[in-house]
Amino acid sequence: MTRDDFAAHHRAAEPLVLFNIWDAGSARAVAEAGAKAIATGSLSLAGAQGFDDGEQMPFDALLTTVRQIAGAIDLPLTVDIETGYASDLEGLVQNAVQLRDAGAIGCNLEDRVIGTEELREVSEQCDRIRAVSDAGLFVNARTDLFLGPLMAGQDPNREELVEQAIERAAHYKDAGAGGLFVPGLSDPDLIPSLCDAVDLPVNIMRLDGMASNAALGALGVARISHGPGPWRAAMQMLTDEARTHLEA
Repeated sequence: MTRDDFAAHHRAAEPLVLFNIWDAGSARAVAEAGAKAIATGSLSLAGAQGFDDGEQMPFDALLTTVRQIAGAIDLPLTVDIETGYASDLEGLVQNAVQLRDAGAIGCNLEDRVIGTEELREVSEQCDRIRAVSDAGLFVNARTDLFLGPLMAGQDPNREELVEQAIERAAHYKDAGAGGLFVPGLSDPDLIPSLCDAVDLPVNIMRLDGMASNAALGALGVARISHGPGPWRAAMQMLTDEARTHLEA
C-alpha cells in the first residue's frame, strides 16, 4: 500500500479506527479483529519494553519493535514517534528514513517540545513536518493545544484553542501534513467547528463518554485513535488476573 492509498482511508463517511497496539503480538490480535491499519501508541510501545513515555525508549529499540510489528502483519503501519527523537532537521530526516525502511507508512509527529509544556513555533514545526513528509511518510500532525490542558486537569474544550488549532492546521497542511491529530478535544459542538474549517482529515483520540464511531464521523472526524487505552486495559486485566491466581 502506498502513502496515497493510506491517505484514502481517512474519510468522515467511514472514519479510520485505530485500536493502538504495542508489539507484534498485539498487532496480530488487532489485525485479526478486522482492522484496516495498525497504529502504535508511544506510551504503550515504550511501556511494553519497560520504558516511560516521552522518548525514554531508545530509538534503536523502537525501530526493532517496528520491524517486528511490520513483519507480523499485512496492513499499513503508522508509528507514534512523539517529536521525532531529534532536535535538528538532519537527525529528524535520518530517523524518518529509518522508520520508513523498518516498515512504517506513516507517523504521528507532535508539536510539543519534548519534556516541557511548550509548543514549538509554527514555522519550526512546519520545517519538521516538511522534512518527515519529504522522507516519504504520511505525517499525522499532532498538536498538543488540547492535551496539555487536559493533562493539567483543565477543560481543553475551548473555542480559543479550536481557533489556534485551525490556524496551525493551515500551516501544517502547506508543509505536507496528511492529517491533523487533536488529542484532548472531545466536545461534540466544537469538533465539527474544527473539522469544517480544516482542510485536513481530523484525528480524534477516544476518551470516556465520547460518541460512537459513526456519530464522530457525522461530526466530520476522519480518524479515531484509542491512544494508551488498550494498553492500560490489557495491563489492568493482567494484573487483576495475576492477583486472583497468586492469592488463590
